[in-house]
Amino acid sequence: MANRITSLFNIQYPFIQAGMIWCSGWELVAAVSNAGGLGIIGSGSMYPEILDEQIQKCQNATNKPFAVNLPMLYPDIDKHIATIIKHKVPIVFTSAGNPKTWTNHLKEHGIKVVHVVSSVKFALKAEAAGVDAIVAEGFEAGGHNGRDETTTLCLIPMVANEVKIPVIAAGGIGTGRGMLAAMNLGADAVQIGSRFVTSEESSAHQNFKQSVIDANEGDTQLTFKDITPVRLIKNEFYQKVEQAYEKCASREELIKLLGRGRAKKGMFEGDLTEGELEIGQISGLIHEIKPAGEIVKEIIEEFKSTLQEQQNGKYTF
Repeated sequence: MANRITSLFNIQYPFIQAGMIWCSGWELVAAVSNAGGLGIIGSGSMYPEILDEQIQKCQNATNKPFAVNLPMLYPDIDKHIATIIKHKVPIVFTSAGNPKTWTNHLKEHGIKVVHVVSSVKFALKAEAAGVDAIVAEGFEAGGHNGRDETTTLCLIPMVANEVKIPVIAAGGIGTGRGMLAAMNLGADAVQIGSRFVTSEESSAHQNFKQSVIDANEGDTQLTFKDITPVRLIKNEFYQKVEQAYEKCASREELIKLLGRGRAKKGMFEGDLTEGELEIGQISGLIHEIKPAGEIVKEIIEEFKSTLQEQQNGKYTF
């Protein structure tokens, strides 16, 4: 399955596990990389010393490439970057900020840089900033999202038509058929997050994993659009947010309602009532907890079998 992404990252499959906060520790990352994909440590929830420890443990658990996801709004981003450079992490995925800020510095240290975008406009800006590839993430994705609500089905071909660098599709992808669909739309690879929340190696709380398994179509919603758009499971905290919007709450009131540590409370500590439960729409297709390596294998096998169906002329006119 060699293509521009497998060559760029030196991996077996054009398959990336998203660096999700509170869910993507070294165990998950190493398992995905060992299975032939690219695992990503989610550093947005980590203090600098924790990231240092996570990188070292991951390096001890795999000899395959892995990456670190680096939200640009993180307060200690300079310390995270110093840690990444110190340990010679080969790939960094940046998000939630201006890619110009750190891309050149990282590349000067031999690190490949990928930036996450939700529109053609920002894809072009990321390309101009010198990144090696981009993640184009559609409205279906879990966690923080684009304000324009462009779906993956529309976003991927629009971005692929405009940029010359490799495009990684994200948002609403959790199966081999979804992977093939995204690549048929022009993506060079896929990034999958929600499906790995319910992996055995995920650091998510068991309560949160079960809530994802129990979720059905329509059980998630994008909210907090005027603060920082995020897709959540509709729990009691989400209902409080909706009630605040119905009362025309101010931006300040919404920020106060959100408070601090909501994602940790829900996803890591398992508070299904008052915590943020960030997950994508693909949760309606997630029905069990499995080892991460088995998830990778199943998705790749379904991708290959579906591709074979296409090539064998399943569709005739």
